[in-house]
Amino acid sequence: MDQEIRRQLIEKYQEGAGLLAVIVAAQTEETLDRVPPDGSWSARQIVHHVADSEMTSAIRLRRLIAEDNPVIAGYDEELFARELFYDRPIEASLLAIRAARETTAEILGRLSEEQWQRAGTHSDSGTYSVETWLEIYAAHCHDHADQAQQAMAG
Repeated sequence: MDQEIRRQLIEKYQEGAGLLAVIVAAQTEETLDRVPPDGSWSARQIVHHVADSEMTSAIRLRRLIAEDNPVIAGYDEELFARELFYDRPIEASLLAIRAARETTAEILGRLSEEQWQRAGTHSDSGTYSVETWLEIYAAHCHDHADQAQQAMAG
């Protein structure tokens, strides 16, 4: 991955938290809790998922950079949704998303070429590099913002 692609992905990563926050801003409780006809998550559940995922991803990146060949553990997203009270208010989760992304973006902006090449092993998907991490998480909030919009539209 060249520096320009990295720059674009970091920029997208930095935009993600704000995008999701704008999508759910000023929505009614009823709209946030609307479950799509296919039974997928409501916008409220999506926000909590993104917060859990972003906090987890921030630690994953730090481990990839700081540790030699770390094992990056996957987790059961549906279990989290069932057990971690995804019916609670979303404000703290929106703050957690923002904080995870802001602190992580500061790190991304300082990585050396050697650090960009670091990798570990993901328990579900195998080889998992810093660049792979960026490709996944640059789009994560955007993808879920789209999903939240669709959920709220019914």
